[in-house]
Amino acid sequence: MKTDIDHLVVVAANLDAGVQWCETTMGITPAPGGEHELYGTHNRLFKIATPTFPLAYLEIIAINLDAVRPAKKRPTCWFDMDDLALQAAVATEPRLVHFVASTPDLQAARMALRMLAIDRGPAVHASRRTSKGVLNWQISVRADGQRLFQGTLPSLIQWGKPLATEPLKLHPRNSLPRSGVSLQSLAIQHPSADKLQTAYDALGLAPVTITEGEPNIIATLNTPKGTVQLQSLGL
Repeated sequence: MKTDIDHLVVVAANLDAGVQWCETTMGITPAPGGEHELYGTHNRLFKIATPTFPLAYLEIIAINLDAVRPAKKRPTCWFDMDDLALQAAVATEPRLVHFVASTPDLQAARMALRMLAIDRGPAVHASRRTSKGVLNWQISVRADGQRLFQGTLPSLIQWGKPLATEPLKLHPRNSLPRSGVSLQSLAIQHPSADKLQTAYDALGLAPVTITEGEPNIIATLNTPKGTVQLQSLGL
């Protein structure tokens, strides 16, 4: 099995604040993203791919207060975005809180974690329209919305229609222009570093360094404003 870094997740109190933070911190304006009707969120995106991280982009995501709520109760939001502590933390400044790993076989990846007694959650089917066509994907989302391990265990995503046999053609990287920002490294700290390493090995996830310490995700990026480090700081 092999998985790759798909995207980093930065949560903002609202998208306007996320865009302003991005412009101030990295010197770029993120590209338009889309709406996620099921969870009432929306996002902005920009490419951060390098030869080491060929799929990588960064997602700035926020709860859309203007979204039309479904008739039935909205499920618990992904990435812990309903959590009051997380909302309080991002109220003053957007924060890197999580990342997502891409796999060609989501069910196999979920089962690999289940063998380690880790429930990454069921596969949720989603789609949105882009200028290049319709993006389809499946993503692992727990019913309680939890990220697990303070966000250091990635959610899993599989791009393309369910049960599709044709090669993947649509991915956000294909519609995003070069941003001038590139991901240089991704490092993880956690008290359960050994268990996380075992999970990463089961997924075939590399290259991400894991060390023992206080929970943290550390992404180092080259930007028009120089080297920038984004950290989750235990959130």
